[in-house]
Amino acid sequence: MAKRIEALIRPELLIWARRTTGFEIVQVAKKLQIPPERLEEWERDAGRPTMVQLRKLAKVYKRPLGVFYLPEPPPDVRPLHDFRRLPGKVAGVQSPELRFEIRRAHSRRELVLDLSQGVGGPPPTFALSATLADNPETLGTAIRIALGIRYEDQIISGGPHETLNAWRSALENAGVLVFQATTVAVTEIRGFSIGEAPLPAVVVNIKDSPRGRTFTMLHELAHLVLHKGGLCDTLEDGERHPEDKRAEIFCNHVAGATLVPKQHLLAEELVRGKPRPAEWPDDDVERLAKRYGVSREVVLRRLLTFDCITHGFYDRKIRRYHEEYEEQAQQHPARGFAPPHMMAISAVGPFFARLVLSSYYQDHITASEVSDFLEVRLRHLPKIEASLLGQSLSAGAVA
Repeated sequence: MAKRIEALIRPELLIWARRTTGFEIVQVAKKLQIPPERLEEWERDAGRPTMVQLRKLAKVYKRPLGVFYLPEPPPDVRPLHDFRRLPGKVAGVQSPELRFEIRRAHSRRELVLDLSQGVGGPPPTFALSATLADNPETLGTAIRIALGIRYEDQIISGGPHETLNAWRSALENAGVLVFQATTVAVTEIRGFSIGEAPLPAVVVNIKDSPRGRTFTMLHELAHLVLHKGGLCDTLEDGERHPEDKRAEIFCNHVAGATLVPKQHLLAEELVRGKPRPAEWPDDDVERLAKRYGVSREVVLRRLLTFDCITHGFYDRKIRRYHEEYEEQAQQHPARGFAPPHMMAISAVGPFFARLVLSSYYQDHITASEVSDFLEVRLRHLPKIEASLLGQSLSAGAVA
């Protein structure tokens, strides 16, 4: 019989790892297939896990194995402000998956800051600033200017994914990191933002539609401009703190104004040709949505803002659109499969991926670290490089 090797770790590290991850003892015990009492014993220092069990714990908690051998628990990331609906609805509850995505975003941002010191110059600075007293329409225009987005380019950018990528590139070129959460449900979070400088970060949910992610990206950017980063669902209904609700409504308005500028929308032949207010056919709403690369809800909200439609018409359409989305989700619950190398780039963003590869080429990091940072196996690196740079890795470069 193989010898049972105990892990000589401190129980307070086990308690810290579980609590900061958001798991209850019974949940972890079920994953490890052990009685809850045994995990309680480990946390009371009345017993120790084996090395095999500790590795399983590290995987469950999504923590490196070495963290359990530290002399004391390390400081965890600062909690993000929660702009979502009040407890009992969404806010105040963070699943282990959401906690992990927050830690991962912080870790990726810190890694970019570290790697930037050895590759190239200092990262760009996004310096735009505003308050809730500012005009959302004016701020939307200022954001477009800061990002270098032109109307002529926007309306020919392609389909929803191309539009999402174009806005993402604009944010990253201006000094805002954009990551995608891959493990958390859209019902829990649409996006969040980390307002630390330099290089603040925006995180959108990859399980959302491309148009939904584009809107959330600009919504979170508005939070960064307000210096009020946090967790968001982008909804305006439900109970929440009045100041949080005001901030969410403001950021939604700014996102809409950025994506669909007033002067361009009202100049559209489709808009000028209708009386005010009017009831819009679905085809016309969809035409504008495709033109600007946004959802039908964004178009309706912009039309409502400028009295092109009535509140009653808006409410009826929004309810029907939501019913359609629910039906589609039930009929087609799973999204298409993406190759690992494309998922890696999509999750971290082209800026992050290029920085990691550049650091590797200049011998600042190892191939194994590239694999860890991009969360992909080494055999996928040639395809990652080909997608980013249009050429293959040299033979043996990832050996």
